[in-house]
Amino acid sequence: MERNLSQVLKCLDEAPTSEEFLYSMDPSTCFTYSVLTLMTLVGSLMYLEETVYITRKITSSCKRTAYIWVTGAPPVIAATSCVGLWVPRSSMFTDFTASIYLSISLHKFLVMMLEEFGGEEALVRRLQDKPLKTSTGPCCCCCLCLPPLPVSRTSLTILKWGTLQAALLRPTLMFFATVLWSNGTYQQGKMEVKEAFLWITLLSVAAFLLSLWLLGIMFAQAKLDLSKCNIVPKFALNQCVVVLSQAQSGIVDVLVSTGTISCVPPFSARARGTYGNTAAVMPRIQVLAKERDHGDWNTLERNVLKRPLISPVQ
Repeated sequence: MERNLSQVLKCLDEAPTSEEFLYSMDPSTCFTYSVLTLMTLVGSLMYLEETVYITRKITSSCKRTAYIWVTGAPPVIAATSCVGLWVPRSSMFTDFTASIYLSISLHKFLVMMLEEFGGEEALVRRLQDKPLKTSTGPCCCCCLCLPPLPVSRTSLTILKWGTLQAALLRPTLMFFATVLWSNGTYQQGKMEVKEAFLWITLLSVAAFLLSLWLLGIMFAQAKLDLSKCNIVPKFALNQCVVVLSQAQSGIVDVLVSTGTISCVPPFSARARGTYGNTAAVMPRIQVLAKERDHGDWNTLERNVLKRPLISPVQ
């Protein structure tokens, strides 16, 4: 069906449809999108291969599930970003999906560390005389006066529920955001006191930061006791995914709200900011995925899986 170019190439209040975007796409953009899509497909296939490997090598169902969730963060973020590129109006839902997966992945990372110790009981016996340092990032790295946390079943339960709350609360907030959006009372990126977006975002960020803080408490001790399991590179890659997928999008929201990012046809300012953030995240996430599958992550990971776990102190 023929379209009027002047109707397509104008700044709209919302993101263009896929048809409008494809109609206005130039050859260089088409080539870039094709390369990013191909990289996403390759990364997804590598993740499937890694999942098969983990399934065959790890007998413990709890640890196996944790490893699969944690290693799946880069390809899942890349896949949701790819969908957001080709379907601009789906960006809100793809962002929701990526945020929910990442929240669950953080909780699974904590579970993975507990399993590397041999389970909760083995961890309590191993660290009963080593209280956990609570003055860690991202919330309390400067609060050196915070008392240490004694290692017990109760404290481990607090850590587990502290990371799990984000995996439960953020999907609930996203559900309410979707309901309000369908009613026309939720507008993404609108930072006003009377807008639901501001309060939902604040609650979501608070839950996410609390989850990161409690994960950091356990990692501060695990990096010393699980050095043979190469927990540091795993945690570093996990945090890189968090920064790229969450912190960068927050910066873009601020730039859009302040008018730094302006409208350029066929994208509105909001759609252009989302598009730029997605296009910037995808190559970097792919680099992390390739590093995991072909570089140090994959080598270290498979070396760990080929040898038994650290024997817990009897």
